[in-house]
Amino acid sequence: MSYQRIVAKFGTNLLTGGSDSDRLDLEIMASLVGQIAKIHHQGKEVIIVSSGAIAAGRQKLGLVKEREDIPFKQVLASVGQSRLMHAYEQLFSWHDITIAQALLTKADISDRAGYLNARNTLLTLLELGVICIVNENDVVAIDEIEGIAFGDNDNLSAMVCNLVDADLLVLLTDIEGLYSADPHYDPNARLISRVDKIDAEIERIAGYAFSHHGTGGMRTKIEAARLATASGATVVIANGKEPDVLLRIVNGEEIGTLFPLRVTKLESKKRWLLSGLASKGKLILDTGAARAIKKQGKSLLPAGIVAIEGNFQRGDTVDIFDQENNHLGCGIVNYGSNDINIIKGAHSEKIFSLLGYEYGAEVIHRNNMVVL
Repeated sequence: MSYQRIVAKFGTNLLTGGSDSDRLDLEIMASLVGQIAKIHHQGKEVIIVSSGAIAAGRQKLGLVKEREDIPFKQVLASVGQSRLMHAYEQLFSWHDITIAQALLTKADISDRAGYLNARNTLLTLLELGVICIVNENDVVAIDEIEGIAFGDNDNLSAMVCNLVDADLLVLLTDIEGLYSADPHYDPNARLISRVDKIDAEIERIAGYAFSHHGTGGMRTKIEAARLATASGATVVIANGKEPDVLLRIVNGEEIGTLFPLRVTKLESKKRWLLSGLASKGKLILDTGAARAIKKQGKSLLPAGIVAIEGNFQRGDTVDIFDQENNHLGCGIVNYGSNDINIIKGAHSEKIFSLLGYEYGAEVIHRNNMVVL
């Protein structure tokens, strides 16, 4: 299978080499960055979801003794975040690749405007050939540190897959994949190379393994796999220390545990957008705009809108119709109904003068639209 857009998640245990000192292992990081650079230069798109900020903070401050209180871990994350990014910056600079950072919280993605802002930013970075390093914003969010929500960035990586319509999610850790039992204690434990359905038995098996340094474990990886495969991505759990593991997975080699996608990305998006449950309004287009969307795959600009129906906000989903009342599709709007009433029929360069602000030239970007 050919993968074009990949999300790679690096766990704390992998980035520290599984060491008791919680020190970032730059040799391992250099290997992972080198592999991503090769994938990037092949013309593929990669987003990294990286743990390791707390470990980097502890290393910088020279504090080895474990403290469990959340404020202290937020201090470590604050110190370590810049150190972690500095390491990535240096490593990627060797390959002449520009990187960016995105700090997200669950609230950012749950809020409709925040979801849209995060999606548009990440997709634009991909279009520009920039590799984005995503992490939970540990300094302000306590859910991931407590281990009750994202779980060492596993579930965050699945949500990023959903945000950008990724083809593949690779969860790299310090073990080979999902085993039938804990391989550290059971000599008969076998690697499960493929999981077609995440059922109660798989969940029971996944309960054995929890991370020592990070907040995640195999259970959170299974949760992430469930979310990502339902969003149209294939998921692989593998050992990040395997030679060229990312390159080999992207090229289709069977390594670790594979979770095949349950629906295509288009099916997943269509099912949500076209359910009618999400629609908050209706946009009616002139002939030219309808043709541009239907035949040319263009974004929807305000100039092509002749009328709107309903009361909706930026980030809501609306239906798209032509003047003959043919249903063209659905999309997520960059502007609310009040704003669109003001800018409809106008050229995009006039948006700022009409509103006093702008969220881009498009009312609906092609990446946020499903055409019937």
